[in-house]
Amino acid sequence: AMAARGVPAEACVGQLVLPGDVLLLPAHPDEDSERLRLGAGAARRGRLLCGPGLRRSGAGLMATKCGLLRHRPAGGGGGGAFWVDSQQKRYVPVKGDHVIGIVTAKTGDLFKVDVGGSELASLSYLAFEGATKRNRPNVQVGDLIYGQFLVANKDMEPELVCIDSSGRASGMGIIGQDGFLFKVSLGLIRKLLAPKCEIIQELSQLYPFELVLGMNGRIWVKAKTVQQTLIIVNILEACEYMTAEQRKEALAKLSGT
Repeated sequence: AMAARGVPAEACVGQLVLPGDVLLLPAHPDEDSERLRLGAGAARRGRLLCGPGLRRSGAGLMATKCGLLRHRPAGGGGGGAFWVDSQQKRYVPVKGDHVIGIVTAKTGDLFKVDVGGSELASLSYLAFEGATKRNRPNVQVGDLIYGQFLVANKDMEPELVCIDSSGRASGMGIIGQDGFLFKVSLGLIRKLLAPKCEIIQELSQLYPFELVLGMNGRIWVKAKTVQQTLIIVNILEACEYMTAEQRKEALAKLSGT
């Protein structure tokens, strides 16, 4: 019934939506007629963003993924945003995303890289800081790469680079040897990448470790010993299912406080 008739989007925020559900957006007749008079420029002012898991449909939005509906209100003259927070496992490349990839093959001047999506990404040997035809980077099959998508759309093969717009590595490139690579849900990765993430701050008080987070759900971690590395891995994997209180309790036991 919900899919056929549609329900107001604002009433569903925080609730589970399913693919095909129609979410109606509030109509503003006064504003709409004002926009018609003022032209297209005014229409852009309060533009509402349609985020992951939704697509525009008639007078509202249609869910394309199963998950919880989220909403960010408008601020500073811009429109708000709706999106679906889903426990999605399969990564879909997005231009500008930083990801961890595994080199699977060398073909001519390109490396083929597994990024956890439906197809392999390509990476040019020139897309590294300081790389030239004579000075090629030492990349081997099986190496882990931390890179960024330069091209990512449904019509073209995804393309990775390990340099920013000014040709600098900016922390990208081949990830060091040893360490431990594992996978978590895309929802947890988004949480860990948020500024001032509590989980990362709490873990950093345990002992020193190196951490690389990929938007494709992959995490690489390396501490001083294998045991310490595995403790970090176990905590990060368990964060998916632990409350903040349970996490703090587990960390307190480990640190002996």
